[in-house]
Amino acid sequence: MNVYDFDGTIYKNDSTRDFYYYLLRHYTKVIRYLPKFILDAIKYRLDIVTKTKMKETFFQFLNSFGDGEIERIVDEFWDTHREKIYDWYLQEKKDDDVIISASPRYILEPICMELGVNLICSEVDIKTGDYIGFNCYGEEKVRRFREIYPDAIIDKFYSDSKSDEPLAKIAKKAYKVKRNGKIVDWT
Repeated sequence: MNVYDFDGTIYKNDSTRDFYYYLLRHYTKVIRYLPKFILDAIKYRLDIVTKTKMKETFFQFLNSFGDGEIERIVDEFWDTHREKIYDWYLQEKKDDDVIISASPRYILEPICMELGVNLICSEVDIKTGDYIGFNCYGEEKVRRFREIYPDAIIDKFYSDSKSDEPLAKIAKKAYKVKRNGKIVDWT
């Protein structure tokens, strides 16, 4: 089984950030949530609030959309952003691949279903922006992977982030994906 981070690894950017920029261009009402997020981002940098709390503040823009709207908008987003998935991944992809990401399910699930791969990610309430459980980051990725695949062996693991070292350590072979999409051995 091969396991991949998503953002910066098989997708050229950060999908959550790209989705937010997409919203700003097409649904400007989300801008009213930006000042509170900036304040919580500063508080996060000062260790006053947790990363999860900061992200919940960010995702509060979900409150401004009605039932089914975000799902429709996410589909529109992927219509214009699926080309940011690296060709190397599309050529290597297998049906038993696992994508594990801190990005929320409502953004990643449609593209992972299209790719035909498994997804482990952060669970965010699509109506409120509140996290359901912990942000899927660092050691939490290993915990969730083991919860779903207790005896699985990770043959290859790919990520662009040092924060994924816990997963790299349990893989037979780990690779780092550079910003240009170049793949190197994990060191």
